[in-house]
Amino acid sequence: MSLVTELERDAFRDSGILLLKGFYDQSTQVAPILEGIRVIIELLCFKYQVEAPTQTADLAMTEGFMALIRRDRAYGGEVYDAVKQIPEFMQLVSDMRNSCLFRELRSGSIPGLAAGGYGIRIDCPGEATFRAPWHQEFPAQLRSLDGIVYWTPLVSIRPSLGPVEVCVGSHREGIVPVHTALDSAQQGAYALRLVGEAERLAKYQHQSPLTEPGDLLLMDFLTLHQSGENVDAYPRWSIQFRYFNFVNPLGVKISWKGSFAGGQDFRAILDQAEVAI
Repeated sequence: MSLVTELERDAFRDSGILLLKGFYDQSTQVAPILEGIRVIIELLCFKYQVEAPTQTADLAMTEGFMALIRRDRAYGGEVYDAVKQIPEFMQLVSDMRNSCLFRELRSGSIPGLAAGGYGIRIDCPGEATFRAPWHQEFPAQLRSLDGIVYWTPLVSIRPSLGPVEVCVGSHREGIVPVHTALDSAQQGAYALRLVGEAERLAKYQHQSPLTEPGDLLLMDFLTLHQSGENVDAYPRWSIQFRYFNFVNPLGVKISWKGSFAGGQDFRAILDQAEVAI
């Protein structure tokens, strides 16, 4: 049985974005991840003697997490590092339906799951340091020019939480040149900026889908997108991971290397592959 219709395949090919409502089962796939997060926050509240409600996942991920980072922002980093090791999270990331979906959207592909390209984002209110600016997944992730970002929320995404903002059809432009913003307080891939950013962004229709846990948002590796601004009182929790095509010629040429976050010098890799960026 197909996971997407022919109309959806065509829409993804044309727009570089596709939203599949209720792709993951909330009770068997999402809820166990939420419980794992709850337990970790509860453990850290006990470890640091932070009094906060953690009886439910909702309380732990809102009041509990905010209480931890108010005591010490570094405690939030401990949560971030720990939650990506929840077994149920890894089960969702490696669900065989993800590979099947990739094959349906990329005919003739051999799917790969980008090592180090998966995690649970916790976007706190008013924090700009870790907010992802406008970017393409390639070159920050590399692996293969032919790849898809899988994004699914762990909380209901209302406008105040800052939904992902996407430039529809921007993947057709190809690889966009980037430079490092010298005046940015951000580091690594977060400091990369598009050349001629304002002019590029103005060419496209922008979409910011509102999503629920279980929904799956797919983005082509070349689709321009950014994290929304969280002006809510609580964090935005979401899962991201990346699948890529092993048989893409550029991926083969660079031996599926990546990513920027993993310490790879993407400029050197692409220079060796004689790819201008």
